Amino acid sequence: MPFRPSTTLNNLLENKTAVINYCDDVRIFAGCLTGRRDWPLQAAKKINGQVLKAALAHTEVELVHIEEDALRPKLFCKAVHTVNHAPFRGFNRAQFSVLEAAILVSRLNMIPLAKIETELDYLRIGLEKTAGDRELEAWGWLMTVVDNYKAGVSA
Repeated sequence: MPFRPSTTLNNLLENKTAVINYCDDVRIFAGCLTGRRDWPLQAAKKINGQVLKAALAHTEVELVHIEEDALRPKLFCKAVHTVNHAPFRGFNRAQFSVLEAAILVSRLNMIPLAKIETELDYLRIGLEKTAGDRELEAWGWLMTVVDNYKAGVSA
């Protein structure tokens, strides 16, 4: 149920196919919000599409039905090919913190800044205890967006 307008919706309506990537590299999630979208890809097997090389698994889907809606149409897809590349071992606290921070960053225009800052302060605790290089890099990207937003708000 992607919102209008969105790149995801436009691509699926145009191509009638998509790849759902399952990954645990939180830089990819943070990168989507911060303009870093140049991740290594490989060709999908059954559809015309691309799979993230970092994916732990992926599912190739075809669009079969649309329930129209002015804001958020429902897209019904059929899985045509699924592959597991590596096991999912769960998210550690730092990865969870980055994912939650990414959600907050995506809502900077919807949630009061004070609430976002309070949430980030809490998430930073788990990040500082368990982060590796990937998580620190992703967190840094997200905090740059927050800092830029705050500078624009206070200017």
